[in-house]
Amino acid sequence: MKRRTFLQASASLAAATLTTPSFGSSGHSIGTDKGGFFKISLAQWSLHRQLRSGVLKVLDFPVKAKKAFAIDAVEYVNQFFADKARDQKFLTALRDRAVDHGVKSLLIMVDAEGDLGNPDKRERLQAVENHYKWVEAAKYLGCHAIRVNAGGQGSSEEVGSACTEGLRGLSEFAQDFDIDIVVENHGGYSSSGLWLSQLLRKVDMPNCGSLPDFGNFGNYDRYLGVQQLMPFARGISAKSFSFDERGNEVNTDFARMLRIIRDAGYKGYIGIEYEGSSDEEYGIKATQKLLLRLSQQIEPALS
Repeated sequence: MKRRTFLQASASLAAATLTTPSFGSSGHSIGTDKGGFFKISLAQWSLHRQLRSGVLKVLDFPVKAKKAFAIDAVEYVNQFFADKARDQKFLTALRDRAVDHGVKSLLIMVDAEGDLGNPDKRERLQAVENHYKWVEAAKYLGCHAIRVNAGGQGSSEEVGSACTEGLRGLSEFAQDFDIDIVVENHGGYSSSGLWLSQLLRKVDMPNCGSLPDFGNFGNYDRYLGVQQLMPFARGISAKSFSFDERGNEVNTDFARMLRIIRDAGYKGYIGIEYEGSSDEEYGIKATQKLLLRLSQQIEPALS
């Protein structure tokens, strides 16, 4: 697939002035602190109610992350600027807002652009092409990846085969932009860690990996699922909903998850993705506090 042109007059400038996090084939080379094995980022979805109500403007999200939570890395969600993928004015403003406040733009979570695992070849290719603009937008913002879904209708074999083709085609396109394609366990067959890990092995592209989410596994063992996806991990989503009186997340044993992540040799960002019904800022801070506490208790793996 040939590289699409996008913001040609300014793309080279963006590439020259912004530093995109560098990942090798393991995807484990950014975001470490001395004595720790991860840094914390904030997923835009954590503030989805504020964004949808207009209380928080999309362009102010990086500023909010830094000023309200002292978090200096963010993950965008395309749903909040679905019509802005090729809007140079908007993307420049978002990029500059992040850079001006010392915030790294890590990735864009992409939804509603068609099924990459659609067994119908024509519809699948259209879905692949629908994602191109988000690869280009991610590059312009200084991100290292876009997060996509491995969705489709049919048997697990049919969807798996179609997803292999769709993800491979999208990853080939993204290589020209030095952008990773990361797949989240996000419903359907992808909620099986075994199915998704087998899919990524079949895709077998150096820039195609996983974004393990602590939730979204349905009835599948979430700890096993994360363990199976860690060899491909280019990011982590620490999904949280509610907390007990000791500050522990009631649905997921975060300490157990962090040990799995540490034992896999991961040294990247872990993104807070609060999805509970309580005040969003409370949920973000509670998740952050839990991660920070556990980061002091769990020793990093020996290199």
